[in-house]
Amino acid sequence: MWIGLTCAQAFIPGFLCPARAEDAASALPLLEAQLAGDPDNLRVGSKYRQTVIQAGQYDRAIQFFEKLVAQHPNASNAHLNYGFAYVDKVPVAGSITQVILANNALGEFTKSLELRASWIALYTRGNSYLYWPKIFGRAASGVADLEEAMKVQKADKQRNYHVRVFIALGDGYWKMDDPAKAKALWAEGLKQFPDNPQLKARLAKDGEDLQAVLNDSYDITKRIDTALGELWTDQDTAEK
Repeated sequence: MWIGLTCAQAFIPGFLCPARAEDAASALPLLEAQLAGDPDNLRVGSKYRQTVIQAGQYDRAIQFFEKLVAQHPNASNAHLNYGFAYVDKVPVAGSITQVILANNALGEFTKSLELRASWIALYTRGNSYLYWPKIFGRAASGVADLEEAMKVQKADKQRNYHVRVFIALGDGYWKMDDPAKAKALWAEGLKQFPDNPQLKARLAKDGEDLQAVLNDSYDITKRIDTALGELWTDQDTAEK
């Protein structure tokens, strides 16, 4: 879903990265206190979730965000982080539970979008739809969200993370059996981001070989990186 950064790179002032699972668990109360006072803080929420992954306390995060959005129902980023908390648990869950977690995540992403149609919310829900098997017919919904995200980023200055929409939107069209549109989007993206290996890999292959690349990209048995590190890198660079 995302290309993340190491803990040191995704730095939050006043918080040191825990080195072990037990250290991570001991750090959670501090982060929960920060979020309780600032529920819409996407960056602290992301750091909390990455610490939860280290601690292996997925249910704790889900229960925490459930209470947080109940207390702050209009905090769009709290809903977004709540959805990500479900996604973070998917790799360690059974197949039936994975479907429930994924569906719950989509529900929270939708609530976030209803409150604020931000680029990250549009991209996140759109990309999430692409993980569903073709039989569910959700690729079209993913493409719709990603087209909106594309409109948002074209109205903004170019940012490094904008490449994600070119990749995912092309993937969506491929899943909708429109390879020409998929290739055109990947090619357009490569013009703006000429060093991106994912775009290069897609454009270098066709047919079953390309399908294998996409199958690997949307393999739900692999952990999806939800650290959102590229957002912070771009913001921090802009501030220097």
